Amino acid sequence: MAAKGIADRRINAVRGSRRSQLGLRAIAVGYLALLLIIPVLMVFYKAFEDGFANAWETVTSPEGMHAFWLTIVMVVFAVPLNTIFGVVCALVLVRHRFPGKALINSLIDLPFAISPVVVGLSLVLVFNQRDGWFGPWLAEHGIRVIFTPVGMVIATVFVSMPFVVREVVPVLQEIGDEQEQAARTLGANGWQTFWRITLPSIRWGVTYGVVLATARALGEFGAVAVVSGKISGATETLPLYVSKQYETFNVSGAYAAAVVLALVGLATLFAMNLIERGGRKRAEAVATGGGAGHAHAVDTGLDEREEAR
Repeated sequence: MAAKGIADRRINAVRGSRRSQLGLRAIAVGYLALLLIIPVLMVFYKAFEDGFANAWETVTSPEGMHAFWLTIVMVVFAVPLNTIFGVVCALVLVRHRFPGKALINSLIDLPFAISPVVVGLSLVLVFNQRDGWFGPWLAEHGIRVIFTPVGMVIATVFVSMPFVVREVVPVLQEIGDEQEQAARTLGANGWQTFWRITLPSIRWGVTYGVVLATARALGEFGAVAVVSGKISGATETLPLYVSKQYETFNVSGAYAAAVVLALVGLATLFAMNLIERGGRKRAEAVATGGGAGHAHAVDTGLDEREEAR
């Protein structure tokens, strides 16, 4: 009993009093409300302050619809490219040793450290068709990059590049390569090992990285603003459209377009939570099932060996 009392006192000392716990919770909730919940609610309120008709007209106008679909196009091109690059780069960084590995690992985080505006200016320096490094040569072959959706896709790819890599790398480090070695030992080639062993093991990390990259691509402003030229109905994404509506004193229209972005962002956040919950359940199932992954690797190798025979 004495030992139990000492243990309870230690737990209470670590957790603190109930009053302190409630105080910490109040601070956390108040901080979130001040920086996130209240501003988001005000965006929704301001969007319909002048009536639903003006907000609907702004969102469904030809310029607004073009901006929305161009934003989706940016995501459709940028996210798959970054997903493929992220998975390949993560495999290279985790599974191989080579000179310059630390440099590549640092360069991946470059979009986190550099302002998107600087990224846009760098792309103008490289691809400007007048005096850029590659722009004149591309222009001679009929390819324009700056002030076109091509340059916008490149900018979006750059700013959203690190997310898939940084989500997949720790997963690969955690699972190790024992299952992959077992599959190769039993006759599976590289592609079979990747599709049947590696990819199923990292799919939650990949999915989580895709969700984050999608959210980043949807809301990108700085780099895209520089390389797009903000041409209405041609190179204007939804974040640029929101900015233009606000600058032209269509405040409710700007907030209405922002509501669309907010709804897409909330949907992305909801998907991220579902993915995280699914990954947690899968981890618990794997921990309960024991060596199911190793058995799957063995079955893969045996199947391939039987086919070879």
